[in-house]
Amino acid sequence: MPPEAAEPSVSSSPPARGIRGELRALLALAVPLCIAQAGQSLMSVTDTFIVGRAGTSALAAVGLSHALFFAVSSFGMGLMMGVDPLVSQAIGAGNPRRARDVLWQGVWLSAFVGVVLWAVLITVPSGLPWVGVAEEQIVQVRAFLHFRAPSLPLMLIFLTVRAYLQAIGTPRPLVVSAVLANIFNVMLVPLFVFGGESLPTWAGPLTHVPAMGAAGAALSTLLCTALEVLIVARAVQAIPVPGTPSRRPVKADQLRAFRVGLPIGLHIAAEVGVFALAGVLSAKLGPESVGAHQIAISFASLTFTMALGIGNAGSVRVGWAVGAHDTPQARRSGLMAFALGAVVMSLGGLVFALFPGSLAKLAGAPPDVLPLLLPLLMVSAIFQVFDGVQGVGAGVLRGAGQTRFTFVANIVGHYAVGLPLTLLLGFHLGMGVLGIWWGLCAGLITVAAAVLWRFWHVSAGTLRPLEG
Repeated sequence: MPPEAAEPSVSSSPPARGIRGELRALLALAVPLCIAQAGQSLMSVTDTFIVGRAGTSALAAVGLSHALFFAVSSFGMGLMMGVDPLVSQAIGAGNPRRARDVLWQGVWLSAFVGVVLWAVLITVPSGLPWVGVAEEQIVQVRAFLHFRAPSLPLMLIFLTVRAYLQAIGTPRPLVVSAVLANIFNVMLVPLFVFGGESLPTWAGPLTHVPAMGAAGAALSTLLCTALEVLIVARAVQAIPVPGTPSRRPVKADQLRAFRVGLPIGLHIAAEVGVFALAGVLSAKLGPESVGAHQIAISFASLTFTMALGIGNAGSVRVGWAVGAHDTPQARRSGLMAFALGAVVMSLGGLVFALFPGSLAKLAGAPPDVLPLLLPLLMVSAIFQVFDGVQGVGAGVLRGAGQTRFTFVANIVGHYAVGLPLTLLLGFHLGMGVLGIWWGLCAGLITVAAAVLWRFWHVSAGTLRPLEG
């Protein structure tokens, strides 16, 4: 049976029983995963806050660059999440050797997919003139992606190793890597963005670092991502497993992970794509609108990491139970994750509703952005709980091996419901960026209702492992 505590070995112990026991077990895994997930998002938030002090144009360029990066990388991120249920179900079945084999095949697959998406990403700025983005912003976006794109293979490898570490109940290296990466990022972003000319003479060679503007934030993220990969790789090396896992590429295993991950990749690409499209539509309304959108989406993304962390923990616990052929435990774990995600995200929404001005000040919003930003934070406060439910739902369904439905739910929710409302409210009714956000909110509500219904339905029957 799966491990209940974060120990540096692939061990096993009985699953939690009862509501309190399940909540304690879920929290023991979810808290460090939330911290690690927040650390990933915090680097983007740091970029936004620091670059925002370089002016509205630079802030808009970073916002658009982040939107394009995640629009392209989201497919690869989701694809590598196909490793999640395969590893967690192998641990639940008491087969740690199989879990390590899946890890190695995931690393090979993530490296290949990352290089392909790297090539795709650097061609994206060429299409921006077609959607009305100003040339000044395109130049900055191209420079940003020049340094950000090489981090794609590293990021996908990190996500694959993360799936393994969380599946064996060892999330501590993820927390360490997130903390150290953010410390270095906070130091490097101001240096690369503004240059080292203003540093004291004792800083030596650092005083000669040129000001790179928005591209400096991308270079910092690349270096910090490499640091994270090194940390988690060393952690995996220290974890013993019986036998000798195969490190050679195995086509059949990679195809299995690809088949499981493909619907996840399409679902995340659909979700991130609609938010990226919202960023592009905001850019058509002017740099003030895209700046407000970027700051608001940065805060919303930061709170959403809590839902992702809980969803990852729920995915692991559901996967453990499915691997052990214990559907009642899988249902209990999944529903507890749904409840915890809704509560935590509601608290985040309360913060947005009560302190929008303080959050805007914290972000260093320029005066011309502030009037547009405050209403967006209020909309974000409303959709927090629904965003949490759909984020957790994707995780628990992934742990159960139910990945196709989430893709369909996102297509219907975001593109059949949310996007038409975004265009109607934002442009036809003249609500601008606020109307765009109300459309996004409607899409999230639809997806949340769908994934909750799906898990309730499938967990009432018998959940079967993906392998064996």
